[in-house]
Amino acid sequence: MPKGLDIRRADRDDLDVMIEWAAQEGWNPGLHDAACFHAADPKGFWIARQDGELAACMSLVSYSAAFAFLGFYIAHPDFRGQGIGHALWKHALAACPATTVGLDGVVDQQDNYRKSGFTLAHRNIRYGGIPRLGAEKPDGLAQISSEHLDAIATYDRTCFAAPRMRFLVS
Repeated sequence: MPKGLDIRRADRDDLDVMIEWAAQEGWNPGLHDAACFHAADPKGFWIARQDGELAACMSLVSYSAAFAFLGFYIAHPDFRGQGIGHALWKHALAACPATTVGLDGVVDQQDNYRKSGFTLAHRNIRYGGIPRLGAEKPDGLAQISSEHLDAIATYDRTCFAAPRMRFLVS
């Protein structure tokens, strides 16, 4: 571990910086991602400070004892190539109680993920756009309300490795 490195759990203010860093990397964190992930596991966020300055971050949100998900793995450009991110990575994974960890990673880093024991499960493709004002809604769309929560949770269990019903808010 580099001298002068302090690794600890992030606080809520640190999480706002993590969201900002992700946006600067060209990632597309959602407007409400920070609040949702923090609600899921307030202890699931990590930072590394080098001589007091925020140098790297990552999330490792535990959804159950069986499953956690890793993301927001970023070293600030001024601190890359110094082993800080890797030290944070090892520390957070060692502290994670989950038996399985998922990862939405950067394609260019896949070889490094494999070195840490991860295997490629599938490729994600994200789409985005801006809805046209006044456009007709396609048939079958409905406003989501509390009456839909059970159906959403049932569907979600087919796609996600842990139950998340407790995180749905009506």
